[in-house]
Amino acid sequence: MEPALFAAPLKSQFEAFLDEHRAGLAASLDGLTEAEARAALVPSRTTLLGLVKHGAFVERVWFDEAVTGRTRAEIGIPATPDESFVLAPSDTIDTVRAEYRAACRDARRATAPLGLDDVVSGNRRGPLPLRWVYLHMLRELAQHCGHADILREQVLAARPGSPAAPGPPSR
Repeated sequence: MEPALFAAPLKSQFEAFLDEHRAGLAASLDGLTEAEARAALVPSRTTLLGLVKHGAFVERVWFDEAVTGRTRAEIGIPATPDESFVLAPSDTIDTVRAEYRAACRDARRATAPLGLDDVVSGNRRGPLPLRWVYLHMLRELAQHCGHADILREQVLAARPGSPAAPGPPSR
């Protein structure tokens, strides 16, 4: 983070941290093959490609559904978080990353006119201040960036000629 951000308004600080995590999640797919991005390395549906697809889902849940009150069906997203990890045959690194970036761009646009104390009412929990939504999304993205770091390390370690113990993530 740049030192100038330390004195910026709190909303700008939240948004900078959100954008840093968003970029990290999208970058988890950098340099991977389609097969590596889809590699199932844990018993759940969690794959690197699925994490980024889920990232688009949570952006839409928290910055479209919660802000606008539109239903998930109206938005065109899965009904449950678990379903958001399911990969279609047409999902590729490029298409999933493009959808994720579009969801992030739409989230920024939806929250631009709002203040941190403004209340959004479209979430199933009921009315919530934007501050709470930002904090929740920071937690969500940080968790998934950690998942992505570990999965990416496993994928890269499985490449032929790769050292058995790669160094720490580049973040």
